Amino acid sequence: MQNIPTNALRALAAVYLAGGIRPAGRMLNVAHSSVSRHLAELEALIDAPILEKEAPGRGIAFTGLGERLGREAAESFTKLNQAWEAARERRAANSVVISAAPSVAALWLLPRLPVLSGAHPSIEVSVLADQRVRGPEEEGSDLAIRMGAPHPDGGSQPLMDDALTPVLSPRLMSRAQAARGGHATVDQLLQDLPLLHDRDPHAGWSYWTKAFGPKGLDLAHGSRFASSDLLLRAAQQGQGIALARLRLAADSLATGALVRLSERTVHLPDAYHLIGCAERAARYAVRSVRSWLLHEASRDDLS
Repeated sequence: MQNIPTNALRALAAVYLAGGIRPAGRMLNVAHSSVSRHLAELEALIDAPILEKEAPGRGIAFTGLGERLGREAAESFTKLNQAWEAARERRAANSVVISAAPSVAALWLLPRLPVLSGAHPSIEVSVLADQRVRGPEEEGSDLAIRMGAPHPDGGSQPLMDDALTPVLSPRLMSRAQAARGGHATVDQLLQDLPLLHDRDPHAGWSYWTKAFGPKGLDLAHGSRFASSDLLLRAAQQGQGIALARLRLAADSLATGALVRLSERTVHLPDAYHLIGCAERAARYAVRSVRSWLLHEASRDDLS
């Protein structure tokens, strides 16, 4: 271990992650000349170049050896940093961190936390909202709600199903009906109004048209949104019709901010699953919150 040039490898990892010497210097809060010296030190130690000397128009470019060494250094320092941050954290025994996609966190989990607090007043729950799909150990959560079916390796369990149905603002519905003389069908309104698209691969309009039509509906056009909460907000503003997950649209439908275009739904049997951090699974607080989440999910009515 004494022979490993730790500082120089750390500089290489920063260059690999940041994509350049100057941004690596900013990442490490050192002068870029210091980063360059570290790279030169590594090249001298291994007696081989790490960076291509000429990369016109491409910015920085690694040699084959530099690419492998940079990738390994970046992965190693990233894991080391995560382990260090986890070691520094003094999480109380009654603290539980739940991670979820931002839309699930905002539209399903947060409205239910007061109920959880009432059932378990001694447990402190924190919510981590992140679009990136990572394991609980990597992101520092105790429990994670994920979209889709459980993993086949047995490390996760089903949480709840969901259903897709078209929704829109009541004002847009009234205008569209009036334009058709007050007697427009679902298919006519789908053809008349813009479709709003969720980038969620399990909530595409093709699911609806395959089940209910209409045939030939143009799915290539319409605004696209990175999360379900943005999709629903756009629908509330009257931008078009959204194919929504009922569990996430429930509050907007209950308040009248959105209305359903049709009572028909496309069932998603494996809509969400729950995974946990193996190292903390046995803690009383984690076990209690896991049981509560499963119970709360089973109580929800999709009708």
